[in-house]
Amino acid sequence: MTTAERIGVGIVGLGGIGAIHARALAELGERVRLVAYSGGGPDVVAAAGWHDAVRVAHEEVAQQDGVDVVAICSPTQTHAALALAALEAGRHVVVEKPLAVTVGEAEAVARLAEERGLLVSMVSQRRFEPEHVHVQRLLRSGELGQLRVASTEVHWHRDDAYYAAAPWRTSMAGGGGSLMNQGVHNVDLLRWLCGPVESVTAQYATLAHDMDAEDTTVATVRFASGALGLISTSTATPPGSPATIMLRLSTGVVELGQGSVERWEVGDVPPPAGSSREISSGAAAPLAIGHAGHLNQWRDIVRALDDGAPPAVGARDAVETVRLLCAIYEAAETGRATNPATLT
Repeated sequence: MTTAERIGVGIVGLGGIGAIHARALAELGERVRLVAYSGGGPDVVAAAGWHDAVRVAHEEVAQQDGVDVVAICSPTQTHAALALAALEAGRHVVVEKPLAVTVGEAEAVARLAEERGLLVSMVSQRRFEPEHVHVQRLLRSGELGQLRVASTEVHWHRDDAYYAAAPWRTSMAGGGGSLMNQGVHNVDLLRWLCGPVESVTAQYATLAHDMDAEDTTVATVRFASGALGLISTSTATPPGSPATIMLRLSTGVVELGQGSVERWEVGDVPPPAGSSREISSGAAAPLAIGHAGHLNQWRDIVRALDDGAPPAVGARDAVETVRLLCAIYEAAETGRATNPATLT
């Protein structure tokens, strides 16, 4: 694809998160155009600045002439099937988190993308925040020393109305649990920053809502490096707090919030030059996150398509995040330590 061509995008599921994608794409109007969408309504796309996009059924978005990339923003349990259909139609795919609810589904998407030579990118917009980019580079270079303990907390609050508005959120099989629906971004960040995971143990419970899905999960992690980790997610913790990641290293401590550096005590190693204050927390309101993070990732996707290069977050990378999520659930359900690599 040449830079002279505008990339045609179709959005499947123009609900709250789909509207965030539409707003992000509007800021890339010289390089992209919204061709088609499902769900939502004309007022939503018009508010984002798109007036020529056509509204079609979910299954028809990938079939529309001019669509090069399908952005899947539908309920979690539909991600894999819709991604496979879009790939079969010869379209690149951008999938909201997570790529799939099972390892088998995620693997199927990655295999088909490789067979067809098409791009698949899971939305992991928090990887593009400057604090995380800076820390990841320092960890890879060894400037922060040896990682010893890594922890992440996603202690948010969702009321009963949130779950009643979309029944899939109450379903464990549908990906509605606090780990897979709310905690996924920080789990993805922890794996990206700290490297592969060899073993997890976990417990989960439903503490504040009448539903099948868990609303609270805690897990311990052993990384391939030998470092240990802690993961805690919940939607049962009012009023809700911004998610955090803390790294305890041989050189000191780094704690990152959402768009902020909360603690930087690692000797003479300089902190990030700036912070992503435009990034907001979804601790109490899901759509409070804004679209700045999605815009950053869409810029990377456009770059990848223009250059014929892999995106920063590719299909195989997304599979590994699904593996870790599923391993945590497996460990909680069996009471045994689970190696993500063994899941199929």
